[in-house]
Amino acid sequence: MARMMMKLGMPTSAVAVKNTTQRRGRLALASLCLLAGLSGPALAAPATNTAPAAQSAQVTAAPAAPVMAADPQPSAPAAQPVIPQDLSVLGMYHHADAVVKTVMIGLLLASVVTWAILFAKGSELLAAKRRLRRELRALASVTSLDEAAAVVEGFDDKSLSARLLADAQNELELSAQSADIAGIKDRTSFRLERRVAAAGRHMGRGNGFLATIGAISPFVGLFGTVWGIMNSFIGIAETQTTNLAVVAPGIAEALLATAVGLVAAIPAVVIYNIFARLIAAYRHLLGDVAAQLLLLQGRDLDLAANAGSKRANPQLRVG
Repeated sequence: MARMMMKLGMPTSAVAVKNTTQRRGRLALASLCLLAGLSGPALAAPATNTAPAAQSAQVTAAPAAPVMAADPQPSAPAAQPVIPQDLSVLGMYHHADAVVKTVMIGLLLASVVTWAILFAKGSELLAAKRRLRRELRALASVTSLDEAAAVVEGFDDKSLSARLLADAQNELELSAQSADIAGIKDRTSFRLERRVAAAGRHMGRGNGFLATIGAISPFVGLFGTVWGIMNSFIGIAETQTTNLAVVAPGIAEALLATAVGLVAAIPAVVIYNIFARLIAAYRHLLGDVAAQLLLLQGRDLDLAANAGSKRANPQLRVG
């Protein structure tokens, strides 16, 4: 450049000044470029640093996405089993199998029969016992069959004491020509015993039904339970699932049949035992009435025999 200036005729000092100015400009430009290069990475650093943070946030948030997507999957099989909404006793009866329904209806009818026998037979038995006690107290104060006949006339038509007295008087009439007093007593005792047994059998009517219901109702209910559980296992095989919610309602319906069987059997057994004791007490009261009539008949026969012997032997009567 200096040579060119010298050739052009320019002074050397001017050339030096110009060269110095150019150098300063270049240094200033270099300084600006350096400052720009240093400040550029510094300013861009936060942008470059946020990218890894965002990437790490995405990486940490990425596992949560499969968990949220996997949450609905376990709840999907829970909608498959069809569970009855009404799990009450009546609801289970409506959803039960036809055989189980038939078993439960039969057991309920048997329970109705049990309670009907309780009220009907219980009232009859208590009334009969009260009547017998009253009649026995009335006969306890008499001393002969004639007096007993007068007392019995005030009894009602259902009085068994009147029938027993009629049997005793009938035997005396039939054996009027017999002198065997012991034979008359034995025949009368046999007739009264048969009357007492017949009255006991009559009063025991219905107890056989109670015994049958109490004995077979649990087994009938068990049959319904076995049938219902069998259907539940068949349902397991058809649905090919081991979920208990599928078969639990069916098992509950089956167990309901056993519960109904126990409801029918337990009262029947209890009522049967009560009636057995009441009928035994009734027969004992009737036996006491028969024994009282036999005592009156024996006394009459003995007195008649003594009176006849005195008439036949005047010396015995004088003595």
